[in-house]
Amino acid sequence: MTPRPISHIIEPQYALEGAGVLLRRSIAPRASNEYDPFLLFDHFAFNDPVEGPIRGFPMHPHRGIETVTYMLEGSVNHRDSLGNSGIIGAGDVQWMTSGRGILHEEMPRRSEESGVIYGFQLWVNLPAAQKMSQPRYQEISAATIPSVTIDGATVRVVAGEFNGTRGPVAEIAASPLYLDVMLDPASRFVCPVPRGHTALAYVFEGSGKFSGAEVKSVRMVVFGDGDQIEVESETGVQFMLIAGMPFREPIVPYGPFVMNTVEEIQQTLAELRNGTFIK
Repeated sequence: MTPRPISHIIEPQYALEGAGVLLRRSIAPRASNEYDPFLLFDHFAFNDPVEGPIRGFPMHPHRGIETVTYMLEGSVNHRDSLGNSGIIGAGDVQWMTSGRGILHEEMPRRSEESGVIYGFQLWVNLPAAQKMSQPRYQEISAATIPSVTIDGATVRVVAGEFNGTRGPVAEIAASPLYLDVMLDPASRFVCPVPRGHTALAYVFEGSGKFSGAEVKSVRMVVFGDGDQIEVESETGVQFMLIAGMPFREPIVPYGPFVMNTVEEIQQTLAELRNGTFIK
């Protein structure tokens, strides 16, 4: 098995989104699509005065992508144009396939215990054949996400498979791997990833050696090709491991929409204007 080398390391940059939410952004949608099938990764927290008041993400549209919300602390109240509503709590995951179009709202709330909000949002592309599919949700409660403990690593398996355990998120075109990995001090973690798949690790607590190179939080590691990810840590580290099959299709990102052609974006904007966006 060939270990995946580090291609490069991204230092997240602060960005303002929603109604003025300050967050750390590692990747954002670009026509170059270098992290195919992944489009965006945001780390949001409301634990410091620099982040300001909790403003949230009022009702907004999406088309052509999947949005993945993973909460560590606090919660998010959500509702949408299809009549769905609920709360994403600590340890929960919402995997939303926007397909042909949806309007939704996400409003964060502090944890009653710690008083903080802490989580991630990932955008995953949809292939051209599924961009106009029926919108759907996979609401995954913390209790239904399996955890694997092996050789000092505790791994929550949201999507994909690790050590024979499959995550509850299913039927995603990108065949994603989405793991929350906590590595104890003086421990090592090895995870197979299919050759040709894009692989990223978002290091958000502690530090460790990724493919032999020391990486400290908070950083996004982008891996080159190979058969497996190898991480070890003397002091302990926690990271999200993200991998998936690239679609290798041209994309045209425009705000909350990612389609394959300019004409499809123009059609989307026309539907928003004339009130036919939501079918």
